[in-house]
Amino acid sequence: MRTFTTRLLPLAALACAAMPLQAQEHAHAHAHGHEHPQPAEEGAPVASAELPGPDRAQALLFDAARLNRLDLVDGLVKLGADLDATNEQGFTPLILAAYAGHGEMVSALVEAGADPCKPGDARGNTALMGVAFRGHDAIASQLIATGCDIDATNAMGQTALMMAAMFGRERQIDLLLAAGADAGVVDLQGNTAASVALAQGNEAVAAMVGTPQAK
Repeated sequence: MRTFTTRLLPLAALACAAMPLQAQEHAHAHAHGHEHPQPAEEGAPVASAELPGPDRAQALLFDAARLNRLDLVDGLVKLGADLDATNEQGFTPLILAAYAGHGEMVSALVEAGADPCKPGDARGNTALMGVAFRGHDAIASQLIATGCDIDATNAMGQTALMMAAMFGRERQIDLLLAAGADAGVVDLQGNTAASVALAQGNEAVAAMVGTPQAK
């Protein structure tokens, strides 16, 4: 883990209205809608300011995860940010990074101690379920490799395999099945991965995960 002293410069800059994150996010969102900005350059002059307290550090960690600011993770954790805390939407920093397609950030958070299996939002979706929606195949592979329960379910009884089948993510289906995902799991509405795929008119995906009947 990188030393805390090497993180003081960017953290102090963030304490001054968090310009490297907030202004960066606002400008890019204005120009590109939902896309995420690239990391701001470091090395700007730092005005005298107090470093952020734990609550502010937590908010900045959520921003850093969304914006792929790898340089800030260690320092923010040392300032009291919780790697497994959830924001107002119920998302952990790792879920935010996974949804945004930031594989390096996902790895950095896991290495720092974040729980890749922790569900988020009101539906209890995990990061692995989220990347099925977003189509981030490489990150799905990363998350599977962490050893989380491959058949974990959300509040609706849905698995990551069901999500991948719903959105036609064939590469992720291959990865999940290779990791031992059970295509016969039935959700609270009586659906299997195959029946979910058929409901979307995707017979090819339904064939990949078997018949729609429950085991």
